[in-house]
Amino acid sequence: LQHRGQESAGMATSDGQHLTVVKDMGLVSNVFNDSTLNALDGDLAIGHTRYSTTGSSMWKNSQPIYRGGASTQFALAHNGNLVNTAELVEMAGMLEGTVGSDTDAMAELILQECDRLAASGEAQATGLLEAALMATLPKFEGAFSLVLMDPNRVIAVRDPHGFRPLCLGK
Repeated sequence: LQHRGQESAGMATSDGQHLTVVKDMGLVSNVFNDSTLNALDGDLAIGHTRYSTTGSSMWKNSQPIYRGGASTQFALAHNGNLVNTAELVEMAGMLEGTVGSDTDAMAELILQECDRLAASGEAQATGLLEAALMATLPKFEGAFSLVLMDPNRVIAVRDPHGFRPLCLGK
């Protein structure tokens, strides 16, 4: 679905073990064809089309964003704008100039929290992403909706004020 993001398009899928992410600059019809769609195996998926609000128009800012660490792997797609991105980048210890967008900072903080929880034994592997989100989400200030996926589940999140739309369908 092209909808309103004409800058880039992407999808992440899971086969229950691994995540596969395909994304590129351009319209959905330019990014996806039979070959790229055949590479997306599994029965879970998230997708994103992007228009720039924060971060420039370049491939590294296309979504979903993938993160994999010692404890987990996930893909994240985001709509919205954070007002405290610089603070989040500092919290995450990210190098200046390496952060493409507020989405990048969010993903990094979530991954760091997953790794911290796994190392400390505070969360079971099956609830690791949820526990990391519960610890990390209060740090995000602004308007946002997120959809995240690990190998076994899709999680949707909306900012506490409900500024950004979120619709769940089946």
